[in-house]
Amino acid sequence: MAAVIDNATHPAFEKLRSHRIDTLNLEVEEYRHKKTGARHLHLAADNDENVFFVALRTFPMDSTGVAHILEHTALCGSERYPVRDPFFMMIRRSLNTFMNAFTSSDWTAYPFASMNRKDFDNLLSVYLDCVFFSKLDPLDFAQEGHRLEFDKPEDPSTDLVYRGVVYNEMKGAMSSPTSQLWQNLSSHLFPTTTYHYNSGGEPDHIVDLSYDDLQQFYRHHYHPSNAIFATYGDIPAHEHHEKFEQLALKRFDRLDIDLPVRDEKRMFAPVRVEQGYAVNEGEGTDNKTHIVVGWLLGHSFDLQENLEGQLLSAVLLENSASPLMRALETTDLGHAPSPMCGLEDSNREMTFVCGIEGSEPEKHKDLEGLLESTLLKVVEEGVSEERLEAILHQLELHQREIAGDQFPYGLQLIMSAIAPMVHGGDPVELLDLEPVLATLREKIRDPQYVPDLIRRKLLENPHRVTLTLRPDEKLESRRQEAIREALARRKAELTDDEVRMIVDRAKALEERQMHKDDDSILPKVDLSDVPLQMPEPEGRYDGDISATVYARGTNGLVYEQIVVPVPALTEEELLLVPYYTTLISEVGCGDLDYLQMQDRISAESGGIGAAFSAKGRIDDVQALSGYIIFNGKALARNRSELTRLLRDVYTSARFDEKERIREIIAQIRARREQAVTGSGHALAMGAASQGMSPGAWLSFRLGGLAGIRGTKQLDLALKDPEELTALCDKLSALHEKIGKQGREFLVIGEEDQLPAMVDDLKSCWREASEAGVSGWKMEPVSYTTREAWLTSTQVNFCSRAYSTVAVDHPDAAALTVLGGFLRNGYLHRAIREKGGAYGGGAGQDSVNGTFRFFSYRDPRLEETLDDFDAALAWLQDNDHDYQELEESILGVIGQLDRPRSPAGAARHAFHNKLFGRTPEQRARFRERVLSVTLDDLKRVARTWLVPEKASTAVVTSPENRDRAEKLGLAIQEL
Repeated sequence: MAAVIDNATHPAFEKLRSHRIDTLNLEVEEYRHKKTGARHLHLAADNDENVFFVALRTFPMDSTGVAHILEHTALCGSERYPVRDPFFMMIRRSLNTFMNAFTSSDWTAYPFASMNRKDFDNLLSVYLDCVFFSKLDPLDFAQEGHRLEFDKPEDPSTDLVYRGVVYNEMKGAMSSPTSQLWQNLSSHLFPTTTYHYNSGGEPDHIVDLSYDDLQQFYRHHYHPSNAIFATYGDIPAHEHHEKFEQLALKRFDRLDIDLPVRDEKRMFAPVRVEQGYAVNEGEGTDNKTHIVVGWLLGHSFDLQENLEGQLLSAVLLENSASPLMRALETTDLGHAPSPMCGLEDSNREMTFVCGIEGSEPEKHKDLEGLLESTLLKVVEEGVSEERLEAILHQLELHQREIAGDQFPYGLQLIMSAIAPMVHGGDPVELLDLEPVLATLREKIRDPQYVPDLIRRKLLENPHRVTLTLRPDEKLESRRQEAIREALARRKAELTDDEVRMIVDRAKALEERQMHKDDDSILPKVDLSDVPLQMPEPEGRYDGDISATVYARGTNGLVYEQIVVPVPALTEEELLLVPYYTTLISEVGCGDLDYLQMQDRISAESGGIGAAFSAKGRIDDVQALSGYIIFNGKALARNRSELTRLLRDVYTSARFDEKERIREIIAQIRARREQAVTGSGHALAMGAASQGMSPGAWLSFRLGGLAGIRGTKQLDLALKDPEELTALCDKLSALHEKIGKQGREFLVIGEEDQLPAMVDDLKSCWREASEAGVSGWKMEPVSYTTREAWLTSTQVNFCSRAYSTVAVDHPDAAALTVLGGFLRNGYLHRAIREKGGAYGGGAGQDSVNGTFRFFSYRDPRLEETLDDFDAALAWLQDNDHDYQELEESILGVIGQLDRPRSPAGAARHAFHNKLFGRTPEQRARFRERVLSVTLDDLKRVARTWLVPEKASTAVVTSPENRDRAEKLGLAIQEL
């Protein structure tokens, strides 16, 4: 398909250039607004998922979070749309495929995507008005940023407390040691520029930001002369220009905006820093230290520098066969490589970081010695041209692949182009890698090229920081005590007028939150704009080899899966499955050890892996079926190699490299433990719903809180050599059992590649293959639970769950619509706006037959659980507008119709059919969603969401143990 090219240019803009990128199937057009100098990058593509993105360069010079709080507050009402919350209102009134706002370290962006032109124009008018004509109401600043309030807002005799959405969001974000690690390292690598500061905001500094500071930052930064517009899709650029001009740009003149965009002053000697991070009292501090080393490199927007940085990072860290990664995985200085390992190229100047976790503070010099000796060895021995070719192959594959399953593809392209536009580089160069890849292929022929890079950029580079982040059991109690003392002093100094002002502002904010705005001034789509059933990709079936084949526009990539029904497994074997699927691509295979296999995977594919997937029947969540899926992708020229690679791993993977398996289990533990503060709401929902179906129980035991605890116990047990031997034997037996199952194949590629791919399968798998039958069965699961899981966190994650129905039950559609209805109508206001949590909501999980309430990064506990119940009372006790129902239905349809990448859409269609989610069933569900009534919502809530039958789970800190016990929650230690 050719990109949509339109040569018309709007008179307010001048066209700077146009550049065709054949490998991405698009035309890059660059424009400048004549009057203000605003820049516009348009990626013209034959794709109806159109993306809009406007970024402002924002360079905060403190850690008050001014850019982040402004990002939130700007979306709380504008000149044309003077309602309290146009952003969240538009989420409900839209068929968007993506809506959000981001605060990066040096830019703030407002992106959205939609496949509906009317919807796109609606969102564009709201976004432009919010960005350039925001109201910035002081009460919105108090709600979104921070405010002082009495614990009971109307009672001055209670303690003073800090509240605010961003304040609590960042308390949650900075609870993560990884976030602290990155922020502390950046502050020392960048002592004088904006990257020294936390653009999201440090909670202790957020409370220093004044409303006047916010207004001043807005006036200085939010001007078209400081703006970068970017669009993607099939709407021509001049049509965007017409909107930009009419809705915003014509009202502005050029402004000379002075922003400190400069390079960091170079250090002439390395720096060592030691800092603490909070762990729970009594938890112990052994083997909990993080040690990382960071180097400051060259400009990210210089394509040669950037790709040399990526080449360097891949040579040293790409996989376990890479010398630095191998050294970090096998050293006894720590448990696992740091999650920070790699190249960070989104800032003006790049950083290269590596290190370990699970160490001790005194080992920092030993780590420096290990890194230096490893780098010197690479310099002396060099890197084979074959290995470098494999790395360039990965760069090419990454550039070609059409992503978009998690994030709109057009937005991903824009995000990769925005950094050079902010920093003064060329966005086209970074999108069109072909020429520079060709140059690199020439350079790697020189055996000294990579050793010289390592010597120049790392070994001889004195701008280096070693950061030791050690655990401190007393840190959090000292911090909380300091906050309490400061607030007590502040309260003692309050005048009567100040007390009255705090009480009055709390009252005014509550009145504003409870006030129902006239949302008719906002544009909207309605159900008449909803498209008919979205087409699903159709596959062809080849019975000779049990293969389902999809022809898709994959831009020169091929995808392949081996799909194996789960055999009869004991509970012990079942609990091993997540380790098996992680290890299968990390161990040796046949005659090759794990290091040789890592090189083979890198040279022949874009990565391989395995996954476990289990779902209940469409009419019975207690009847579970499951599959082990081996998957891989490759450039089309490597299709035969991919087929052989997957066959070899499936038939000949080895689980006899004991130390390797012990290392990977340690890494799995580290990653799982770090995920808690970022995914606490999902983990709480999993714990609350564990007793409602076999699928929910499995999720909780394999990947949920019980799974994290199990991994921790397994990692400790493997210190015993006999336990390690036993685990390897069990994994080998499990692999053999899976290998005896029947199998089928999924193949995705461009039409001209498919016959050869099927022929490869037939020649590679000579013995007959047929879709197997699972011998695996699980007993029904049905029990309620009340649990509090304790971990190191400054905020809470709350959930309440109810047992409901499977996806094909007539009530499933109404329960699905109900989730959005409760969020929009009650929970958003109660939990986020009034309660100060970063987020909260509810939703039906028809795969596992559960309805779950949740809160995210929440300062409250009991009150939030009460709000979950109050939402149900609100539903029954009030009359509701049809528009609120329509908005919730639109939200469900938007999720059903969410576009996927070409390969992702085929995978989704295949796996839906595998589990009985046929196009007919999905059409039935869609029709039921569109016909849900307000009476249906009340009826299904009365039927299924009975508070006495609820299960409850929270993730909280040990400080809240007593509160949790008073709520009747059983304490669980993570």
